Amino acid sequence: MWVRSWISRRQDSVFFAQLVKELHSEDMNSYANFLRMSNKDYEYLLQKVEPLIRKQDTHLRLAISPSERLMLTLRFLATGDSYHSLQYLFRIPVTTISRIIPEVCEAIFTVLKTDYLQIPNSQEEWYEVAKGFEEIWNFKNCLGALDGKHVVMKAPRNKGSLYFNYKGTHSIVLMALVDAKYKFLYVDVGCNGRISDGGVYANCSLSRALENNMLNMPKPRPLPGESEDAPFVVIADDAFALTSYLLKPFPFKNQPGFNRVFNYRISRARRVVENAFGLISARFRVLRRPIDLPPEKVKKIVLAICSLHNFLLTHKSSAHLYAPNGIFDTENDGNVINGSWRNGGNPIANMVPLQTTNVRNPSKTAKEENNLKIILYPNMVKSPGSINIYKHNTILSA
Repeated sequence: MWVRSWISRRQDSVFFAQLVKELHSEDMNSYANFLRMSNKDYEYLLQKVEPLIRKQDTHLRLAISPSERLMLTLRFLATGDSYHSLQYLFRIPVTTISRIIPEVCEAIFTVLKTDYLQIPNSQEEWYEVAKGFEEIWNFKNCLGALDGKHVVMKAPRNKGSLYFNYKGTHSIVLMALVDAKYKFLYVDVGCNGRISDGGVYANCSLSRALENNMLNMPKPRPLPGESEDAPFVVIADDAFALTSYLLKPFPFKNQPGFNRVFNYRISRARRVVENAFGLISARFRVLRRPIDLPPEKVKKIVLAICSLHNFLLTHKSSAHLYAPNGIFDTENDGNVINGSWRNGGNPIANMVPLQTTNVRNPSKTAKEENNLKIILYPNMVKSPGSINIYKHNTILSA
């Protein structure tokens, strides 16, 4: 059989030809929820990816249109429905869907990464990132919040325990650096879950670039009202080792009051990366269950989602739909108010956090060149305010 008769009538299907048109003309909110973006941004994205996903018609049948291909992919990312379920909705065979979705995901990442997912490469751009953390989170000289997640998938065929992680599942790792406005500055996807989490970061391109000073990061500068230079740092949690450029909270409990204040400040600034992961898993629900695809296709899906995340936060016509007020965690007098992305159970249950490492002795460089001390303003104990990060001879975060 060349093609099933009910599939050959795809052009006249109620779902694509009628339902989408009705949503567009009658209920724009449902239309935006269906695609996770406004019609204006959908048309813009379609125009971008169309040259990469358009197929040639033949004398035997018409090719599936770029609009159908893109809408099918966005629906898969939004819901995580199986290929068999999508087959009946779009009247496209499973074997064809299995080729369309990875291809369109790769096209989405290709066309969006240059404008929406580029790490800063000039000191002026890094200053803008640091300005965001200072103005929004009151944490100075910060160049981003770093964290990672294991994206769980079904056990790949013929891979043994290569992707088997410490939680007893199979995964690839998403490593991300996030700015103060929840946008990804850098993502690294695809490392197998078996590698230790410290090894994942040590082997990613961001670690090498920071170690070799390849990102044109700003030189240390005095903080307002001070004369001694303070370094620019990336903030992270205990899954990462302390380095000359990476700052993390004090370990263990029962820390002195000043240290607890610092841990509170750095944890509040780090919350942006947790909220970014939470938002993509709440909006793109393919991340909320083990993905039944091989690792190379899972990588394309995650990269497409990260680029779409930045794209939707940047465009005003979709930003209020994608991330409305109340979606992110907020604070009221030091009390955390959970964002709406946490509603409906645990939306990041399928995104396993990196394993906390044992406390280790920092490198010689971290001790000699950038040992950090926290100097708190006199009123910090009663009312946590600004925190200054300075060089000092005594390491406090070890």
